[in-house]
Amino acid sequence: MTTPTLLVIEDDPAVRQGIVDVLEYAGYQTLEAADGHAGMELALKANYRLLLLDLVMPGPSGFEILAALKRHRPGQAVIILSARGEENDRVRGLVNGADDYVVKPFSMKELLARVDAVLRRTCERSAPADIRPIPGGSVDFQTRAITHDDGHREEISDREADLLRYLMDSRGRLVSREEILRQLWHLDPARTETRTIDMHVMHLRTKLRDKDQRMLETVRGKGYRFLTESPP
Repeated sequence: MTTPTLLVIEDDPAVRQGIVDVLEYAGYQTLEAADGHAGMELALKANYRLLLLDLVMPGPSGFEILAALKRHRPGQAVIILSARGEENDRVRGLVNGADDYVVKPFSMKELLARVDAVLRRTCERSAPADIRPIPGGSVDFQTRAITHDDGHREEISDREADLLRYLMDSRGRLVSREEILRQLWHLDPARTETRTIDMHVMHLRTKLRDKDQRMLETVRGKGYRFLTESPP
């Protein structure tokens, strides 16, 4: 698997360098920005798995970057790093899309633990013995197969299984093609033909017997979602 790239946006050079050194020593690749202007550009355009984001810095604030991510890059994993320990700031960050919040000063051991936890929770979901019900059957993510109530079994590829799991885990949320490419397949959307996702969705829909899109819905020009309840 490709080594995850982490983006660090932090205006204090000593803190930023310390974080980058620890992350790289732990085996991660890093990108970094020293203010909100450079941070905003990288946050929206770079290819990375997790953002470590300061709140107060020159240029756009961390909250402004979070707001931009929510509009243009939904689903992006974010850990806020800030000296602000007030509950209102923590809640505001989490409500606006952050996955975790670490208050300065923090130990690097704690930071690495938080990074690992968020990556596992948002990007690295494992595939244990996991059988999930679907209308008219079930999906076994360990054996990579869909079994219908009539006993017919359809094998699915690793990529089809990963895509179906990601959409099911999104619990009815609309997931963009760009999010799938970045977060699931670790590809740069600007350099990848998006028809590859359409083809995987088409194959999945056939194997799910979902020609009417009552489970796996395509929202033209926006993305896909797995419907938690079939529409009437």
